[in-house]
Amino acid sequence: SASDWHLYHWMNLAMSGAGMVTVEMTDVERRGRISHGCLGLYSDDNEAAARRTLDAARRVAAPGTKFGVQLAHAGRKASNRRPWEGGGPLQPGEDPWQTVSASAIAYDTGWNVPHALEDDEILQLIARFAQSAARAERAGFDFAELHAAHGYLIFQFLSPLSNQRTDRWGGSLENRMRFLLEIARAVKKAAPAMMLGARLSVKEWVDGGFDVEDAIEVAKALKAEGVAYLCCSSGGNSPLQQVPPGPGYQVHLAEAVRKGAGIPTRAVGLIDDPSQAEAIVADGRADIVALARAFLADPRWGWRAAATLGEEIHPAPQLARSVTTMRHWIKAAG
Repeated sequence: SASDWHLYHWMNLAMSGAGMVTVEMTDVERRGRISHGCLGLYSDDNEAAARRTLDAARRVAAPGTKFGVQLAHAGRKASNRRPWEGGGPLQPGEDPWQTVSASAIAYDTGWNVPHALEDDEILQLIARFAQSAARAERAGFDFAELHAAHGYLIFQFLSPLSNQRTDRWGGSLENRMRFLLEIARAVKKAAPAMMLGARLSVKEWVDGGFDVEDAIEVAKALKAEGVAYLCCSSGGNSPLQQVPPGPGYQVHLAEAVRKGAGIPTRAVGLIDDPSQAEAIVADGRADIVALARAFLADPRWGWRAAATLGEEIHPAPQLARSVTTMRHWIKAAG
């Protein structure tokens, strides 16, 4: 459940200047957590804590700020230590649990072999995504984002490397995307007042893996189901991936999906300069730009971006007096 740390964190994000605030990956069942420290939205206690935390964040946010939640399940990448504890699979004595996936294929050497989900178990998980979406809507979120990226459960179904099923949930791309599309339908039905988006690893960066052409077809299908946008990330499903990191290294993926599927896209990944972010949108390469680590490092990045680009800053009234100081800093640095 959201804790006092989340209360501080969400309120900080609410005052960041971002127009859309998407809180962290939030799991739809207990075994879907990456670690013991992950957020969930599968119980009444989870829901009450999320409502309390979100209400506090809204009270300090600029008018018009929208809040969303990433609904997810880690699948075979669950039952891990927290990142600051070294990561890696939990060992006996650390309260590990059985992981699940599309197929009984471990993420890497030394990782737990997941249980291959049976048909009825898949249907139960689809229902759990819907139940968590209903909880998110009741808690007051404006939108939900299905986390189909970074090698978590939904992507494990999408990738031919991790999904080697021979039933209706595997094989062809049409079958491999069935899990995601059924979740989207169920979530739309369970939480009709919330906008629905999705996050997708557009490219797996591994030979024979999920690639841009596959992503475009998935994006078309999601658009037909009423999904409003696609956040275009990449990788995370294989330790063999060869990712070429660099500033804006995933922007071309958002651009390709935007053009190929006709769906609004959000660019993400090593975007931290205001002029860089502005150019991505102005040049039509993506409709939205998302930042994560940049906001963690600079909680007022949105204000700084607006000031740098000569736009108005709209902070909470209690913080309005700081705007002059911020503009002075930017002028001095320029």
